[in-house]
Amino acid sequence: HRGKKLAPRILQRLELEANRLGYCTIRIETGDRQPEAIALYQKSGYLQIPPFGKYVNSERSVCFEKTISPANRTSIQSPENRTS
Repeated sequence: HRGKKLAPRILQRLELEANRLGYCTIRIETGDRQPEAIALYQKSGYLQIPPFGKYVNSERSVCFEKTISPANRTSIQSPENRTS
């Protein structure tokens, strides 16, 4: 499914669901050999943070965080609500 732009849509749906469940922050870990994932998270508004949890001592881990508080809901649109 590469090249079909599914990953950004899946990530957006996960953010919506996390917000609906009351979460206000998402933390994600990927590896430094995953440039596509790193680019996706950066393009989606995630900020790189120091490794956390079990990744603290992992030299290859790249960690990201994004705040998804209700104030950010307008920038996270459900595909069903899009007009385009």
